[in-house]
Amino acid sequence: MIGEYLALGAVLLLSIVGHNMTVVYAAVIVIVLKICAQLSGMPVILEYLGGHGLQLGIIVLTAAVLVPIADGTVTVTTIINSFKTPAGIIAISAGLFAAICGGVGVPLMQTNPNVIPALIVGTMAGVFFFKGIAVGPLIAAGITYFVLAIFEFFK
Repeated sequence: MIGEYLALGAVLLLSIVGHNMTVVYAAVIVIVLKICAQLSGMPVILEYLGGHGLQLGIIVLTAAVLVPIADGTVTVTTIINSFKTPAGIIAISAGLFAAICGGVGVPLMQTNPNVIPALIVGTMAGVFFFKGIAVGPLIAAGITYFVLAIFEFFK
């Protein structure tokens, strides 16, 4: 039990030192939920976040991405024109690849949970040392899936 707090505390401390407030907020939320779960003897909220947090996060992220369409910044014409430029085609391809990676990443994490700590460490390293954003575990799981599939293919 103390090890869980030490690991979360380490993430929190590294996030503060690395000035990554997104991870600071996330770590504080998880620590507070863990404390509340222990005090109440009912880990329901923490379990809910663990079981549904990814889906809720994707919903919020997708809603944020759709705001430019809702406020008129991105129009149907803008969307159509994105198919006509090299940058637009690359962005569409990258979005397609990211969505596919996410689609195969979730099942990989569910069926092979031993990759989750490595995904977390890799994502945190990207955040702390390269000023990345902690949206990487899902896409990283998908990339891991594809690399493992390639290794399987060549066995």
